[in-house]
Amino acid sequence: MNQVICIKWGEKYSGDYVNRLQRMLERQTTAPFQLHCFTDSAEGIFPEVKVHPLPELGCEIPKTVPGKFPKIALWRKDLPVPAGPALFIDLDTVLVGNIDCYFEVGDPQDVYLAKNWAKPFMGLGQTSVFRFPVGGHSYILENLQANTVELAEKYRYEQHYVTRNVHPKVKFWPNKWTRHYRLHCLGIWWLRYIRKPRLPRGARIITFPGFPDPVDAIKGRMEADLPAGLSRVEQVKHAMGLKREQTQTKKEWRKQRWRQLRQYTPKADWLMKHWDVL
Repeated sequence: MNQVICIKWGEKYSGDYVNRLQRMLERQTTAPFQLHCFTDSAEGIFPEVKVHPLPELGCEIPKTVPGKFPKIALWRKDLPVPAGPALFIDLDTVLVGNIDCYFEVGDPQDVYLAKNWAKPFMGLGQTSVFRFPVGGHSYILENLQANTVELAEKYRYEQHYVTRNVHPKVKFWPNKWTRHYRLHCLGIWWLRYIRKPRLPRGARIITFPGFPDPVDAIKGRMEADLPAGLSRVEQVKHAMGLKREQTQTKKEWRKQRWRQLRQYTPKADWLMKHWDVL
Protein backbone atom coordinates (compact mmCIF):
# COMPACT_ATOMS: atom_id res chain seq x y z
CA MET A 1 0.00 0.00 0.00
CA ASN A 2 1.34 3.43 -0.94
CA GLN A 3 1.75 5.88 1.93
CA VAL A 4 0.90 9.56 1.48
CA ILE A 5 1.52 12.29 4.08
CA CYS A 6 0.21 15.80 4.58
CA ILE A 7 0.49 18.36 7.39
CA LYS A 8 -2.22 20.76 8.58
CA TRP A 9 -1.44 23.21 11.35
CA GLY A 10 -2.95 26.51 12.35
CA GLU A 11 -6.10 28.00 10.84
CA LYS A 12 -5.04 28.64 7.23
CA TYR A 13 -6.52 25.38 5.90
CA SER A 14 -9.69 23.62 7.02
CA GLY A 15 -10.31 19.89 7.08
CA ASP A 16 -11.81 20.22 3.58
CA TYR A 17 -8.31 20.67 2.16
CA VAL A 18 -7.34 17.27 3.57
CA ASN A 19 -10.56 15.76 2.25
CA ARG A 20 -9.92 17.17 -1.23
CA LEU A 21 -6.48 15.58 -1.21
CA GLN A 22 -8.05 12.26 -0.24
CA ARG A 23 -10.54 12.49 -3.13
CA MET A 24 -7.88 13.57 -5.62
CA LEU A 25 -5.73 10.60 -4.60
CA GLU A 26 -8.70 8.28 -5.12
CA ARG A 27 -9.08 9.62 -8.66
CA GLN A 28 -5.42 9.82 -9.61
CA THR A 29 -3.85 6.65 -8.16
CA THR A 30 -4.25 3.01 -9.17
CA ALA A 31 -2.69 1.11 -6.27
CA PRO A 32 -4.22 1.14 -2.76
CA PHE A 33 -3.01 4.05 -0.63
CA GLN A 34 -3.29 5.43 2.88
CA LEU A 35 -3.32 9.15 3.54
CA HIS A 36 -1.80 10.23 6.86
CA CYS A 37 -2.53 13.74 8.16
CA PHE A 38 -0.39 15.23 10.92
CA THR A 39 -2.42 18.02 12.48
CA ASP A 40 -3.34 20.04 15.56
CA SER A 41 -7.05 19.78 14.68
CA ALA A 42 -8.81 16.75 13.18
CA GLU A 43 -12.16 18.56 12.89
CA GLY A 44 -14.03 17.72 9.70
CA ILE A 45 -11.46 15.28 8.29
CA PHE A 46 -12.80 12.15 6.59
CA PRO A 47 -12.60 8.96 8.72
CA GLU A 48 -10.60 7.12 6.04
CA VAL A 49 -7.69 9.50 6.64
CA LYS A 50 -5.34 8.41 9.45
CA VAL A 51 -4.92 11.41 11.74
CA HIS A 52 -1.83 11.86 13.91
CA PRO A 53 -0.70 14.61 16.29
CA LEU A 54 1.86 17.02 14.90
CA PRO A 55 5.33 15.51 15.31
CA GLU A 56 7.70 17.35 17.63
CA LEU A 57 10.47 19.33 15.95
CA GLY A 58 12.48 19.30 19.17
CA CYS A 59 14.11 22.70 18.67
CA GLU A 60 13.14 26.36 18.33
CA ILE A 61 13.67 28.02 14.96
CA PRO A 62 14.62 31.73 15.12
CA LYS A 63 11.62 33.95 14.37
CA THR A 64 13.60 35.82 11.72
CA VAL A 65 13.79 32.68 9.56
CA PRO A 66 10.93 32.51 7.00
CA GLY A 67 11.00 28.79 6.05
CA LYS A 68 8.50 26.17 7.21
CA PHE A 69 10.96 24.18 9.31
CA PRO A 70 8.26 22.25 11.25
CA LYS A 71 8.08 19.97 8.17
CA ILE A 72 11.56 18.70 9.10
CA ALA A 73 9.91 16.79 11.98
CA LEU A 74 8.70 14.28 9.38
CA TRP A 75 12.29 12.99 9.05
CA ARG A 76 12.29 11.52 12.57
CA LYS A 77 13.04 7.83 13.16
CA ASP A 78 9.76 7.04 14.91
CA LEU A 79 7.27 8.64 12.52
CA PRO A 80 4.04 6.58 12.87
CA VAL A 81 3.91 5.66 9.17
CA PRO A 82 4.83 2.18 7.83
CA ALA A 83 8.48 1.81 6.82
CA GLY A 84 9.28 2.39 3.17
CA PRO A 85 8.83 5.26 0.73
CA ALA A 86 6.18 7.86 1.55
CA LEU A 87 4.97 10.72 -0.63
CA PHE A 88 4.43 14.09 1.04
CA ILE A 89 1.97 16.48 -0.63
CA ASP A 90 1.19 20.04 0.48
CA LEU A 91 -2.50 20.79 1.01
CA ASP A 92 -2.51 23.59 -1.58
CA THR A 93 -1.52 21.15 -4.34
CA VAL A 94 -3.72 19.95 -7.21
CA LEU A 95 -3.45 16.49 -8.78
CA VAL A 96 -4.27 16.78 -12.48
CA GLY A 97 -3.10 13.37 -13.71
CA ASN A 98 -2.30 9.85 -12.55
CA ILE A 99 0.55 9.92 -9.99
CA ASP A 100 1.45 6.20 -9.77
CA CYS A 101 4.83 7.11 -11.28
CA TYR A 102 5.77 9.14 -8.19
CA PHE A 103 5.89 5.89 -6.22
CA GLU A 104 7.51 3.80 -8.96
CA VAL A 105 10.43 5.94 -10.14
CA GLY A 106 13.94 5.25 -8.83
CA ASP A 107 14.99 3.24 -5.80
CA PRO A 108 12.69 3.11 -2.73
CA GLN A 109 15.52 4.61 -0.66
CA ASP A 110 15.90 7.64 -2.94
CA VAL A 111 14.72 11.09 -1.88
CA TYR A 112 12.83 12.83 -4.69
CA LEU A 113 11.87 16.50 -4.72
CA ALA A 114 10.13 18.83 -7.12
CA LYS A 115 12.52 21.30 -8.72
CA ASN A 116 12.58 24.81 -7.35
CA TRP A 117 11.49 26.50 -10.57
CA ALA A 118 11.87 29.99 -9.11
CA LYS A 119 15.65 29.35 -8.87
CA PRO A 120 16.23 26.92 -11.78
CA PHE A 121 20.02 27.22 -11.97
CA MET A 122 20.80 26.63 -8.29
CA GLY A 123 20.00 22.92 -8.17
CA LEU A 124 17.50 23.43 -5.35
CA GLY A 125 14.43 21.37 -4.55
CA GLN A 126 10.92 22.43 -3.60
CA THR A 127 9.12 20.40 -0.95
CA SER A 128 5.51 20.91 -2.01
CA VAL A 129 5.79 17.31 -3.24
CA PHE A 130 8.61 15.02 -2.11
CA ARG A 131 9.20 11.32 -1.52
CA PHE A 132 11.43 9.93 1.20
CA PRO A 133 11.99 6.62 3.01
CA VAL A 134 10.29 6.88 6.39
CA GLY A 135 12.94 6.96 9.13
CA GLY A 136 15.71 6.54 6.59
CA HIS A 137 17.37 9.94 6.91
CA SER A 138 16.76 10.87 10.53
CA TYR A 139 20.06 12.80 10.60
CA ILE A 140 18.20 15.58 8.77
CA LEU A 141 16.20 16.26 11.94
CA GLU A 142 18.97 15.32 14.38
CA ASN A 143 21.53 17.68 12.79
CA LEU A 144 19.02 20.53 12.88
CA GLN A 145 18.31 19.86 16.55
CA ALA A 146 22.03 19.91 17.33
CA ASN A 147 22.81 23.09 15.33
CA THR A 148 19.47 24.85 15.13
CA VAL A 149 20.38 28.54 14.88
CA GLU A 150 23.41 28.01 12.65
CA LEU A 151 21.61 25.79 10.11
CA ALA A 152 18.31 27.68 10.12
CA GLU A 153 20.02 31.01 9.49
CA LYS A 154 22.33 29.52 6.87
CA TYR A 155 19.61 27.89 4.75
CA ARG A 156 16.61 30.10 5.67
CA TYR A 157 14.13 27.67 4.06
CA GLU A 158 13.64 24.02 5.03
CA GLN A 159 13.61 22.95 1.38
CA HIS A 160 17.07 24.46 0.88
CA TYR A 161 18.28 22.67 3.99
CA VAL A 162 16.89 19.34 2.78
CA THR A 163 18.30 19.74 -0.73
CA ARG A 164 21.81 20.44 0.46
CA ASN A 165 21.97 17.92 3.32
CA VAL A 166 20.41 14.65 2.11
CA HIS A 167 23.14 12.06 1.39
CA PRO A 168 24.21 11.01 -1.12
CA LYS A 169 22.04 13.50 -3.08
CA VAL A 170 18.40 14.29 -3.68
CA LYS A 171 16.85 13.47 -7.04
CA PHE A 172 14.25 15.40 -8.99
CA TRP A 173 11.03 14.28 -10.65
CA PRO A 174 11.04 14.47 -14.46
CA ASN A 175 10.43 18.09 -15.44
CA LYS A 176 6.97 17.64 -16.97
CA TRP A 177 5.44 15.89 -13.96
CA THR A 178 5.45 18.61 -11.31
CA ARG A 179 4.62 22.14 -12.44
CA HIS A 180 4.53 25.48 -10.64
CA TYR A 181 1.19 27.24 -11.17
CA ARG A 182 2.42 30.82 -11.25
CA LEU A 183 5.41 30.09 -13.49
CA HIS A 184 4.14 27.34 -15.79
CA CYS A 185 0.37 27.93 -15.94
CA LEU A 186 0.25 31.72 -15.78
CA GLY A 187 3.58 32.79 -17.25
CA ILE A 188 5.06 36.29 -17.02
CA TRP A 189 2.68 39.08 -16.02
CA TRP A 190 1.96 40.62 -19.42
CA LEU A 191 1.15 37.22 -20.91
CA ARG A 192 -1.78 36.95 -18.49
CA TYR A 193 -3.47 39.83 -20.31
CA ILE A 194 -3.33 37.83 -23.56
CA ARG A 195 -4.21 34.25 -22.62
CA LYS A 196 -5.96 32.31 -19.90
CA PRO A 197 -4.06 30.05 -17.47
CA ARG A 198 -3.11 26.80 -19.20
CA LEU A 199 -2.55 23.26 -18.04
CA PRO A 200 0.96 22.25 -19.20
CA ARG A 201 1.11 19.13 -21.34
CA GLY A 202 2.25 16.08 -19.39
CA ALA A 203 1.66 17.68 -15.97
CA ARG A 204 0.50 15.39 -13.18
CA ILE A 205 0.76 17.69 -10.18
CA ILE A 206 0.41 21.48 -10.01
CA THR A 207 2.05 23.12 -6.99
CA PHE A 208 1.13 26.53 -5.59
CA PRO A 209 4.16 27.91 -3.71
CA GLY A 210 3.53 31.37 -2.34
CA PHE A 211 0.49 32.77 -4.13
CA PRO A 212 -2.13 32.29 -5.47
CA ASP A 213 -3.59 29.21 -3.83
CA PRO A 214 -6.02 26.97 -5.80
CA VAL A 215 -9.13 28.75 -4.50
CA ASP A 216 -7.84 32.18 -5.56
CA ALA A 217 -6.66 30.82 -8.93
CA ILE A 218 -10.17 29.51 -9.61
CA LYS A 219 -11.69 32.85 -8.61
CA GLY A 220 -9.28 34.82 -10.79
CA ARG A 221 -7.17 36.71 -8.28
CA MET A 222 -3.55 36.52 -7.19
CA GLU A 223 -4.15 37.00 -3.46
CA ALA A 224 -7.17 36.87 -1.16
CA ASP A 225 -7.14 40.63 -0.49
CA LEU A 226 -7.41 41.52 -4.20
CA PRO A 227 -10.61 41.83 -6.30
CA ALA A 228 -11.64 38.55 -7.96
CA GLY A 229 -12.73 37.83 -11.51
CA LEU A 230 -11.83 41.19 -13.06
CA SER A 231 -11.56 41.54 -16.82
CA ARG A 232 -8.38 42.93 -18.36
CA VAL A 233 -9.90 46.39 -18.67
CA GLU A 234 -11.32 46.28 -15.14
CA GLN A 235 -7.92 45.31 -13.73
CA VAL A 236 -6.23 48.25 -15.47
CA LYS A 237 -8.93 50.65 -14.28
CA HIS A 238 -8.64 49.28 -10.74
CA ALA A 239 -4.86 49.70 -10.71
CA MET A 240 -4.82 53.17 -12.23
CA GLY A 241 -7.71 54.28 -10.02
CA LEU A 242 -5.92 53.60 -6.75
CA LYS A 243 -5.86 56.79 -4.75
CA ARG A 244 -2.73 57.99 -3.06
CA GLU A 245 -2.95 57.78 0.70
CA GLN A 246 -1.67 60.63 2.84
CA THR A 247 1.04 58.42 4.33
CA GLN A 248 2.34 57.34 0.89
CA THR A 249 5.10 58.96 -1.10
CA LYS A 250 4.62 59.30 -4.85
CA LYS A 251 7.12 56.51 -5.35
CA GLU A 252 5.21 54.15 -3.04
CA TRP A 253 1.90 55.03 -4.74
CA ARG A 254 3.27 54.35 -8.22
CA LYS A 255 4.79 51.10 -7.00
CA GLN A 256 1.42 50.03 -5.59
CA ARG A 257 -0.33 50.72 -8.91
CA TRP A 258 2.39 48.85 -10.83
CA ARG A 259 2.00 45.91 -8.47
CA GLN A 260 -1.74 45.83 -9.13
CA LEU A 261 -1.15 45.75 -12.88
CA ARG A 262 1.25 42.83 -12.49
CA GLN A 263 -1.14 40.92 -10.22
CA TYR A 264 -3.77 40.32 -12.89
CA THR A 265 -4.81 36.73 -13.51
CA PRO A 266 -7.83 35.33 -15.37
CA LYS A 267 -9.88 32.53 -13.85
CA ALA A 268 -8.42 29.04 -14.23
CA ASP A 269 -11.65 27.26 -15.11
CA TRP A 270 -9.94 23.91 -15.75
CA LEU A 271 -8.75 23.80 -12.14
CA MET A 272 -12.29 23.41 -10.86
CA LYS A 273 -12.79 19.85 -12.12
CA HIS A 274 -9.58 18.71 -10.41
CA TRP A 275 -9.97 20.68 -7.18
CA ASP A 276 -13.69 20.71 -6.44
CA VAL A 277 -14.02 16.97 -5.85
CA LEU A 278 -15.92 16.89 -2.55
